[in-house]
Amino acid sequence: MKTHLKPACNDSRSDTLLVFLPGAFLKPEEFEREGFISAVRERDLAADVLLVDADVSYYYDQTFIERLHHDILQPQRALGYKSLWLIGISIGGFGALIHELAKPGAVDGIVALAPYLGRRPLGAEIHKAGGLRAWKAPEGPPPDQEVDRKLWPWLQQYAAAKPVTELPPLYLGFGLADRFASNHRLLAEALPAGRVFTTEGGHDWPQWSQLWRKMLDVLPLPARSGRKSVPSRTAAPAHPATPVAIAA
Repeated sequence: MKTHLKPACNDSRSDTLLVFLPGAFLKPEEFEREGFISAVRERDLAADVLLVDADVSYYYDQTFIERLHHDILQPQRALGYKSLWLIGISIGGFGALIHELAKPGAVDGIVALAPYLGRRPLGAEIHKAGGLRAWKAPEGPPPDQEVDRKLWPWLQQYAAAKPVTELPPLYLGFGLADRFASNHRLLAEALPAGRVFTTEGGHDWPQWSQLWRKMLDVLPLPARSGRKSVPSRTAAPAHPATPVAIAA
């Protein structure tokens, strides 16, 4: 995977690294074009940015998790970064989630913008059961090996009062007209208040840019002036989320 580092300061390395994962058929430089990096700089955050050229081919050949872990995250830890966050759009958000599922504890926070969360029939099954809190994953061998069969039970931990394992904070942003919004709502109901952000739009850059700027104002990222704390690995108490709506 090719990467492009955008440091917060040209003459020093920050302790926090934001790893950006693009959506399918999107280029990593589009994060810069659409103002994602400038939004970080405008807030004077002590966070470097790493753009990852993780195109959809890594998902098709099922090498994404290992490549991200061994080629990107482990080397960045070795360089001295104390806090790693994954920020993914669409399939990049899916990638951030399935990586944490497969490699628990590898990152300190996840921002999923309009993430692909699996097939609609499985989402419909969860909705019919009364939502992610009420749904019971089928026991026994799954009817197929699609990764969403494992992803949804893992996401269900965010709805538990006391998760079995320590989870990185997860922030979700999506447009109410997004083609994946039905699945996004299922996840939103399981997240703590203040970690769900919505806008009126659909599945495109204007909405993602809006969401990112709003989320940056609440993400527990360190400021170069020291006004914000370093992200915590401690999950907030689980309770129904109150989405933060953004005017279109």
